[in-house]
Amino acid sequence: MRRMSIGLQLYTLREETAADFKGTLRKVAELGYEGVEFAGYGGIPAEEMKALLDELGLKAIGSHVGLHLMRENLQQEIDYLKTIGAKYMICPFVLPEDRKGEEDWKSLFSFLEEAGAEATKQGLIFGYHNHDFEFTDHVGSETVFDAMYTAVSPEFLQVEMDVCWVQFAGQDPLAYINKYAGRLPLLHLKDFDKDENGGLKTLELSQGIVDLPAVIQAASDAGTQWLIVEQDNCQNPPLQSIENSLNWVKNNYLNQF
Repeated sequence: MRRMSIGLQLYTLREETAADFKGTLRKVAELGYEGVEFAGYGGIPAEEMKALLDELGLKAIGSHVGLHLMRENLQQEIDYLKTIGAKYMICPFVLPEDRKGEEDWKSLFSFLEEAGAEATKQGLIFGYHNHDFEFTDHVGSETVFDAMYTAVSPEFLQVEMDVCWVQFAGQDPLAYINKYAGRLPLLHLKDFDKDENGGLKTLELSQGIVDLPAVIQAASDAGTQWLIVEQDNCQNPPLQSIENSLNWVKNNYLNQF
């Protein structure tokens, strides 16, 4: 088992960061997270954000950057990430109106190739974060997920796998981790169960149905660099939830190093 770094996707704390971005980052650092993945910057200038991260000893893993932001001003997004010392730019989601059929997907693949080529040229690593629809929609005979990584060059598009959504879509996350070994630097470590309507109910780590120890072992074998804790919706106050999840990681993974 390799020692992978432990980060937090700040979307989990979106209400907290909206109220006090800097104070929330301080709390994340105090809990013991090694890095953060952004989902917006709270209007904080890049140089100021960099200084705060340095003060707190937090690494900037990267950021989820919406497609509309990349299309409007890709260079601005790249510049911010480079200034704060981040390595990864991730496309986090595709709106339903942008994925009505195969031609929409093929057009998106072309854009991802272009954006990834530019990000790579400037020293970043470009990736895509999945939900469930990439496994239920198809391009030709392939799922969208597989078609995307077939269509776009590996040097320009890496995998940020959300194992929770992979499993919710009815796929085997361990098989997919193994399939994309060497192209999977980031993994969202999440847990879930289904609610009374069959929908996704994200939970603190170890409270759901994901085989987290097996996922961590597979990610280690696949060359993953960061395990990133995320909880879309929290049953407890979010800061308590991310502390509980980190405690599970410490007791069931980090304690062996």
